[in-house]
Amino acid sequence: MTHASDNAAGSIGIFDSGYGGLTILRQIRQYLPEYDYIYLGDNARAPYGPRSFEVVYAYTLQAVEALYRRGCNLVILACNTASAKALRTIQENDLPRWGGAKRVLGVIRPTVEALGDITRTRHVGLLATPGTVGSRSYELELQKLYGDIRLTSVACPMWVALVEYGEFDSPGADYFIRKRIETVMRKDPEVDTLILGCTHFPLLMEKITKYTPPGVRLVPQGEYVARSLAAYLGRHAQMRARCTTGGTCRFLTTESAETFRRTASIFLHKQVKEVEKIEL
Repeated sequence: MTHASDNAAGSIGIFDSGYGGLTILRQIRQYLPEYDYIYLGDNARAPYGPRSFEVVYAYTLQAVEALYRRGCNLVILACNTASAKALRTIQENDLPRWGGAKRVLGVIRPTVEALGDITRTRHVGLLATPGTVGSRSYELELQKLYGDIRLTSVACPMWVALVEYGEFDSPGADYFIRKRIETVMRKDPEVDTLILGCTHFPLLMEKITKYTPPGVRLVPQGEYVARSLAAYLGRHAQMRARCTTGGTCRFLTTESAETFRRTASIFLHKQVKEVEKIEL
């Protein structure tokens, strides 16, 4: 397939290994409804969390390039695992091959940037997948931006499965959610802010809120990523001019289009119509 012209305007690409990135897409479209979007879920190969850095990088690059070929000039990795394990390598090694006119952004930095104004005690907890916790990406970004914030990370291996299997209202969900929040607070009782470092976790918000101690602030990522994207486009007029504004949204998946359509409606709170199955 030939590359779309570097000068042509196109949709904003949103990529996730699965469905969680739809929570980011929903918030972005609320903030910036005028733009066109293409969402790509690599559902056939999800989840990325347990996979090695090398595999996540290779898969993420394939997805980013698929979006570039479809005319996207700006791609958001709406996936903590891809942001943690692939973003920097793609930015440093691969973007130059596309002539320097394409951009790829992640979800970790915008989330970390928001913490400076939120935490009062400067003690923050992170609830995320084992892959994201193991990557230490949040710690590294925090060290760069705020030397005085202490991070306590707890992996939540069951939480994504609870969402994907529709178990977020079950008594089992209460057990797993309460246990992980109690673990964070036991490790550091001074935590006053909890990052929900996985895009699936907003669907568990009711139970997460139920077991979060009073006075502890929850930070789901969608709102902060959306604000950050709006600010980015405000600062980069050239990129803004290369994003089309028809208010449309297309969906691509590497799995069954019908399965994607059915599951996506849970994350977006509305029916999804136009879904295309693609190969990466």
